[in-house]
Amino acid sequence: MNIFVASLVFYPMLGALISYLIGKKSKKVRDVFACVLVVTEFIAVIACSVNAFNYARIISMVSNSVIPGESLIARYAYVLDFKYMLPEICGLGLNFSVDGFRIVYALIVAFMWMMTTLLSPEYFAKYRNRNRFYTFLLLTEGATMGVFLSSDFYTTFIFFEIMSLTSYVWVVHDEKKASLRAGETYLGISVLGGLVMLMGIFMLYAATGTVAFNEIPSAIKALMVDGNMPATIIAAGICMIFGFAVKAGAFPVHIWLPKAHPVAPAPASALLSGVLTKTGIFGITVITLKIFAEVDAFGYVLVAIAVATMLLGAVMAIFSTNLKKVLACSSLSQIGFILTGIACLAISGGESELAARGAFIYMVNHSILKLVLFMSAGVIFMNLHKLELEDIKGFGRKKPLLNIIFALGVVGIAGVPFFNGYVGKTLIHEAIVEVHGVPGYVEPCFLLAGGFTLAYMLKLYICIFWEKNNNLELQAKFDGMKKYMNIASGFALIGSVVIIPIIGIVPNITADAIMDIGQRFYGIVGEEKLHYFAFHNMKGSLISIAIGLTLYFVLARWLLRGKDANGKKCYKDYWPAWLDLENVVYRPVLIKFIPFISGIICRVLDSLVDGFVVLLRKTIYVERKLPYERPEGNMITHYYAVVVGFIVKILNATFLRNKPVNVDFEHKFALINMAGRENGKMLERTLSYGLLLFCIGLVITVTYLLLVVFL
Repeated sequence: MNIFVASLVFYPMLGALISYLIGKKSKKVRDVFACVLVVTEFIAVIACSVNAFNYARIISMVSNSVIPGESLIARYAYVLDFKYMLPEICGLGLNFSVDGFRIVYALIVAFMWMMTTLLSPEYFAKYRNRNRFYTFLLLTEGATMGVFLSSDFYTTFIFFEIMSLTSYVWVVHDEKKASLRAGETYLGISVLGGLVMLMGIFMLYAATGTVAFNEIPSAIKALMVDGNMPATIIAAGICMIFGFAVKAGAFPVHIWLPKAHPVAPAPASALLSGVLTKTGIFGITVITLKIFAEVDAFGYVLVAIAVATMLLGAVMAIFSTNLKKVLACSSLSQIGFILTGIACLAISGGESELAARGAFIYMVNHSILKLVLFMSAGVIFMNLHKLELEDIKGFGRKKPLLNIIFALGVVGIAGVPFFNGYVGKTLIHEAIVEVHGVPGYVEPCFLLAGGFTLAYMLKLYICIFWEKNNNLELQAKFDGMKKYMNIASGFALIGSVVIIPIIGIVPNITADAIMDIGQRFYGIVGEEKLHYFAFHNMKGSLISIAIGLTLYFVLARWLLRGKDANGKKCYKDYWPAWLDLENVVYRPVLIKFIPFISGIICRVLDSLVDGFVVLLRKTIYVERKLPYERPEGNMITHYYAVVVGFIVKILNATFLRNKPVNVDFEHKFALINMAGRENGKMLERTLSYGLLLFCIGLVITVTYLLLVVFL
């Protein structure tokens, strides 16, 4: 079983290398191999899940660990916590764990990779560098699986950084100026976040002696004095939160998200939004539960960040006129919703079942929804190679299958009752209302952000599937497109979208079962059930829908539309170009201000050090002039020249009186020495010299070992 769990991480990574080699010979075989690999990975995760639940069932029956009122799934999930370790790797070893939360997200990861890979052959049919994309696609799958299965921060960090570096290649795939710029931002802030996170991990380990998730709370309690947490632990937690918040895309380190998603290929965007941001949420959740569970102020800081994130993303989305940028900003806003649930959990001291279950199911549902929406955007892009709303307006008018798929994504993410997004939104809304101490501004902001979600998604849906393009010839071309995706792409979309109504229509069967499996990760034991379709629970969703319809007609249809050159209504981006946190704050600070201040400090210190050195040389370390200072060569060449010169002088006075030798041996031997040193350096740089030294060292080592053995 140990090897089986590890294979979920390393199997796709090994497959990535094989895929690259196959792609050098045959692109079609490579595409088939990649699809087979992700399908078998999904099957392997299912098998691992069944195995794990069988173990849990046996343990539950043997130990008779039955809690009254629990479902069978919840009862087995209670004992579903198996540890696996690969020792002596990277010093501390790689530590994995399988529990309900991890099983659910391993399935989500494998499912999303399977569907996006099935879409990829058609999507990338006219792309360059496909071999590179598939290689890094599979490498990232293994790394992402490693993050979710990790059971300590060290293992998390290793796979987190691998994931960040390999996914960078997705962002810059088409190598255009905008892609390279977005990739620069993504890589820069990922590396910065990773370094800060690593510093926090080192601080935590130095203070507690452990980085294992389950050992951290008791280690921290042992260090507390009068109920106060040591400042070192708080600083470590803040550093780690920063690193995970970068990947989650939380305000104010969200800057990569609205820029990377639009330029990355659609299959990559689906994974960036649906899965990679959740690795950041995973880390924030662990820190909340294991480090800051008893720090009251943390929940209030996190809820402020959450509200800012969901409102900023929503406003940016409704202003944008690029299909994938709207979806990217939507991801930013939805991350804010999830963080609100985690913040409510923190404010409750980790005891709110509604907040824990709501945050978890919202993560799951958002992953599925963004998979559907970004793949739908991919279908549009691979047919038109455009994303601006005015260019794609009316594309889906006579495409009923794509229309239904996109519409289900819209109502799902907007939180409309009977669709999956409604479940998580309702649970988090109820947590906001019921958890004592949640600030009063959170609920209206939550409902307003939900209204914005419906408004900007309606903007996309009506533009693409209801409105006609201003260019009638182009509209006729759109209407004539009958074969706009192949069977594999259609299967990927249909197979993903069916989950949306299934979870939404029967949430007490589907969503509750998923939450029962995963909630133990949050330290929650009970099973608080909601009557999802009771009016008092639907009220929050209905308020958001009313706000959304108002915002759509006032903002999206009226204020944010202008007229084109022909006087026809068109979508215009009124977002101020200068209002960019990266360009206004981060780049000037990191590229100009910090180097400028550092330069001034260095010049001042350099002047002080130079002055101090001069003072020492004038006082304590007074210079002593040598009786003879050689203009060239060294001591050996000098004395050698003196000896040879003396001998030549004697010879000139005796045997060579007729033909005396007049040579400046000081200069000659200096030149010979210089030439010899240069030739030696050239020799040292050669492979032959290195191999020779290696062989000599190997012979000496073997000889020593033989002597030790036989003597």
